[in-house]
Amino acid sequence: MSRLTHLGASGEASMVDVGDKEETMRTAMAEGAVVMQPETLATILAGNAKKGDVFGAARIAGIMAAKRTHELIPLCHPLPLTKLAVEIEPDEALPGLRISALARVTGRTGVEMEALTAVSVACLTIYDMAKAIDRSMTITDIRLMRKTGGKSGDYRRDDDRT
Repeated sequence: MSRLTHLGASGEASMVDVGDKEETMRTAMAEGAVVMQPETLATILAGNAKKGDVFGAARIAGIMAAKRTHELIPLCHPLPLTKLAVEIEPDEALPGLRISALARVTGRTGVEMEALTAVSVACLTIYDMAKAIDRSMTITDIRLMRKTGGKSGDYRRDDDRT
């Protein structure tokens, strides 16, 4: 197992110095889901949630959160994102909503945390927007699906459907 990069010799936390690393194009895709009652999904899809547009609010929340990841996750570098897209798809089989986020940057460090933060906050926003209908919703399966660029190379989950 390799050494943890955010720990000093005596165990103190420190931000990694990426100043000498080469800038490369880096991308990350994360996904997650919100499982809910079929009636809750039908209400959201009909546009009848009392708080308004669930899809629009969740997309905006995910994008805003990704842009502030460095303020939320200790020791995370602020990144000038060049792309952040949040997609939300209904899935009757869950039943619920599947959320994905694509983050892109040309920089010295990866964007996995930004993609994961976008998905997490989009899921939380969906819960908040629909909790008056269904407090039993479950946020689940938040995970990195793939990433490209950087010294560690590319990564793709074995169960990546795309």
